[in-house]
Amino acid sequence: MVDDTVENIDLLTEVLGEAYRVRVATDGEKAIRIVYSDDPPDIILLDIMMPGLSGLEICRRIKANPDRRRIPIIFVTALSSVEDERKGLELGAVDYITKPISPPIVRARVSTHLALYDQSRELERMVEQRTGELVVTRQQVIRRLGRAAEYKDNETGNHVLRMAHYARLIGEAHGLGRDAVDIIFTTAPMHDVGKIGIPDAILMKPGRLDAAEWKVMEQHPVMGAEIIGRHDNELLETARVISLTHHERWDGTGYPARLKAEEIPLPGRIAAIADVFDALVSVRSYKQAYSVEHSLSIMDSEDGRQFDPELMQAFRKALPEILRIKDIYADERGALTDLEVARTTS
Repeated sequence: MVDDTVENIDLLTEVLGEAYRVRVATDGEKAIRIVYSDDPPDIILLDIMMPGLSGLEICRRIKANPDRRRIPIIFVTALSSVEDERKGLELGAVDYITKPISPPIVRARVSTHLALYDQSRELERMVEQRTGELVVTRQQVIRRLGRAAEYKDNETGNHVLRMAHYARLIGEAHGLGRDAVDIIFTTAPMHDVGKIGIPDAILMKPGRLDAAEWKVMEQHPVMGAEIIGRHDNELLETARVISLTHHERWDGTGYPARLKAEEIPLPGRIAAIADVFDALVSVRSYKQAYSVEHSLSIMDSEDGRQFDPELMQAFRKALPEILRIKDIYADERGALTDLEVARTTS
């Protein structure tokens, strides 16, 4: 309750105090402090005519705050013209009670608007919960598709798990925000989904590919992008971008589009570093695993040629944690899921 007249506060407290926990403010500044506290009110009864901040100004400030704007405000005032009511309701108030008050009306209005507010919050909670469930489901589908593609040339499918974690760590070291890092972590496993369309004779060939075979292999980024398709959804669109661009090179000699430097989307540049490092330190049909030292030497030689120099700095910064992930998700441990790893590392 916000009113600069103590008698009005006492009357409203007598009317509502038995049913509700009441906090009072006799000026606008105190009212704002209560509303912005860690324990905000569920409803506000607000006088309009007060010294300092008026009730209209308090209402305007509260409704401008995304974290507090949904709190219902009822104006309780001696101003009773249609124009006064219009101003209050346009600012976002849910109701308008004129003085002198009628106790039954005050109780009924407060009860009604609290019930509506409770329903609104419950609906928001349910929508948020359902949205979260859909996001998790979509993430799981993306990861499973990524692993399905990886099984074509990797017995465990752990490459996509390692690579996703490497990409996450590089993004974090580069200073990306949590949301951006989470999206890259979730979508990186789809980088080679286009391998589904590559013949096994090429994909699993021991030794080097000839020119004709390389021409086929270089189509897997395009195939992957076509499998994922174009979407308005940021998660799926990032998966498409990573699939399409993770074999582009900083110097413009990569494939399939010969993009150069920052023409290559950031998620693709991050995925490229994560993918190549894991390929170097892992067994492939065409090679044995290189040592970490030799692999890092190769990575350094490609700094500014294949890889974004700034992201290579982030890679080096994240290297201790990257090596820890390499050991946790080692192929020798068999096919692992994130849940199993959580158990083994807890």
